[in-house]
Amino acid sequence: MKILKLVFVIVASGAIFLGLGSLSEAFHSGGVGECTGCHSMHSAAPAGVFLLVATDQSSTCLTCHEHAGDIGPTTYHISTAVGDMPAGVPPKQRTPGGDFGWLKKTYNFTVDGSATIEDGATHGHNIIAADFGYVIDPVNATAPGGTFPSAQFACNSCHDPHGRYRRLSGGTIALAGAPVTASGSYDTNSALGYAEPPAAGTALGVYRLLAGSGYTKGSVTFNGVPAAKVPEIYNRTESSTQTRAAYGHATSGGHVAWGTWCATCHPDMHSATGYVHPTDEGLGSTVKTAYDTYVKSGDITGNNATAFTSLVPFFENTGDYATLASHAKNDDTYLNGPASTDQVSCLSCHRAHAGGWEHALRWNMGGEFMVYNSLYPGTDTTPTVPQFARGRSSAETQAAYYDRPVTKFASFQRVLCNKCHAQD
Repeated sequence: MKILKLVFVIVASGAIFLGLGSLSEAFHSGGVGECTGCHSMHSAAPAGVFLLVATDQSSTCLTCHEHAGDIGPTTYHISTAVGDMPAGVPPKQRTPGGDFGWLKKTYNFTVDGSATIEDGATHGHNIIAADFGYVIDPVNATAPGGTFPSAQFACNSCHDPHGRYRRLSGGTIALAGAPVTASGSYDTNSALGYAEPPAAGTALGVYRLLAGSGYTKGSVTFNGVPAAKVPEIYNRTESSTQTRAAYGHATSGGHVAWGTWCATCHPDMHSATGYVHPTDEGLGSTVKTAYDTYVKSGDITGNNATAFTSLVPFFENTGDYATLASHAKNDDTYLNGPASTDQVSCLSCHRAHAGGWEHALRWNMGGEFMVYNSLYPGTDTTPTVPQFARGRSSAETQAAYYDRPVTKFASFQRVLCNKCHAQD
């Protein structure tokens, strides 16, 4: 069935390139997918939960979103099979949200005579997908800073698998009122049905089928949907050009700010008694200037026109989807830095799924240097500095930075907190 679906998409698109770029669109189309893609009326998986075709919810998602033998990065895949990433070999996928495969990469190393274990579970959100070897978070019984039970965490904890939330022609998020004609996740392309705004009497799916107002899982209920756009070809190496996800800030018509959305499960991260790095707050002129001028450690000669880096994304102070679509690029044709009214939020520092560093951070905070002596630190580099390599091969370190050439950084590059704070 999947092969036939692939052939159909390629023929319908009129080009192999477009077909490969929009496979996920063929199934979900911005809303609910084909019922039989996830459910089987008469031959469900042995567990029989909701007549799913796999043992559990996340395993059902991964029947399409992970494929063993994938050379990656490939279309809509968000997980690398464990057999495709032996010791020293990184996960394959490079989506803006990251690759869940990092959860299966545990590293052992010694720093100052002390043996250290960096468990793979620390690398992101621990979805439970029994058929694919993803298990409950071994440390956190509930979401850090919240009450959501880890034993219930699955893809559908954050995404509505039936894609009911839609953006109407007037900009309001609703559960009904017009049919979903296409995804609302991608850059504007009227030939594929992504024109902005949606035509009267139609609707576009919300970004990435995210949970919206009233969506309840475990002990939490979401209050709205955040705004964003990505290029249609988004799962790709950034070895030559970056993939820019254009994150927006909208708080009306069923929208919420990104930090508010994340705080559904992590409320104490925003409280006076929790972790209070500003989120959903304007950058201000000082941070804006630092972001614009910071190129790398020791180099503050940059300018706003070329300031953007996908390793430290900011959130544009707009809920206009046409604007966001025009900024979602993968060819470095729009690298503008922030306005002072643009914002910092959770995804400025973390990846949504999982990444190569602890806590799904976009860069290594476990050591002083991201680059050491003009090399990505690794167990295979000389000199080997354990607190910088952290048990990884240099290939794994480079993959965590989405394959950027090491020359993009200073010969002794410090952590990217400095992109906003410029203290190095």
